[in-house]
Amino acid sequence: MQLTTKHTQYWQRSLRITVILLALWFVVTFVVSYYARELSGIKIFGFPLGFYMGAQGSLIIYVLIIWFYARYMNALDQEYGVSEGED
Repeated sequence: MQLTTKHTQYWQRSLRITVILLALWFVVTFVVSYYARELSGIKIFGFPLGFYMGAQGSLIIYVLIIWFYARYMNALDQEYGVSEGED
């Protein structure tokens, strides 16, 4: 099956945002946890940053990643005419 230029552009933009958001997820999940002791000197709402990210911060960022991805993909679907339509 041959993909048209429009399909290729859609796929590239979709793949690009997915890779960016997965990289953000990786940083929040593994890099921040790895440096938790070093981040303890930074305080957020009276708690060390390492503790805050483990307890609440990372969960908030995960929800924001999901929200942004859904919003971005809906806009991309509408731009390329492949949206699921109105409910």
